[in-house]
Amino acid sequence: MSKTAEVAYNSPIYLQLREVVRSKIEDGEYAPGTAIPSENVLAGTYGINRLTVRSAIDALVNEGLLKRVQGKGVYVVAQIERDLEVLGGFTQTMDDKHVENKRKILLKGQRKAGEKFAAIFGIDEDDMLYDIRRLDYADEEPIAIQEIYIPYNLVPEMEGIDLTVFSMFEIYKFYGINPVKAWQTLDLVRLTQSDARLININKDQTVFLFTCITCDEDGRVIEYSKSYTRGDKCNFKVHFHK
Repeated sequence: MSKTAEVAYNSPIYLQLREVVRSKIEDGEYAPGTAIPSENVLAGTYGINRLTVRSAIDALVNEGLLKRVQGKGVYVVAQIERDLEVLGGFTQTMDDKHVENKRKILLKGQRKAGEKFAAIFGIDEDDMLYDIRRLDYADEEPIAIQEIYIPYNLVPEMEGIDLTVFSMFEIYKFYGINPVKAWQTLDLVRLTQSDARLININKDQTVFLFTCITCDEDGRVIEYSKSYTRGDKCNFKVHFHK
């Protein structure tokens, strides 16, 4: 193995690999939110066995630099010191209530901002956005369809980030983006038959539509989202202050 990190040649092989992987994370070669090469690939690259690779990866998982996801691989998790108590997305809300949650990505693409989103984000109409559509589950029950729009240049490496593993708020934290303020409106709407089927309701049932514009600490709009949420599975509280 080449010595790409500052570690003694007489150190155990797994410690040398641990430092190699650590340095690639610190240098940005393995970006936050993306998967590192598989154990087989790492073993072949450095001419070592898989058990040694696994020991190195386990050490970084225990440090919180990496995260294992069953059936998907090992992902980079940035070391975060930002406080996001001001705002929380679906995942944080479910975690706070100790509800098992997961996400299914229905669409992850790109589109031009156009007149509407150019005005919302303060960008040109020809600037690109990430266009994300996902299905949110709570305790294995589909409860919401999310539509999320984010400026293309806001988050590097978005194409390589698995959005079923990391929430948008986690991804923002990885890249030093600090959501601090949001404007949200609530409506009652009906879904198309195909969308209603996705969350196991009749198309004649109404759902909550939460439309949200989120800003960072500099007042920059970083996200526009719509959440179509089942009213029979959720309740919401509003606190008024004099």
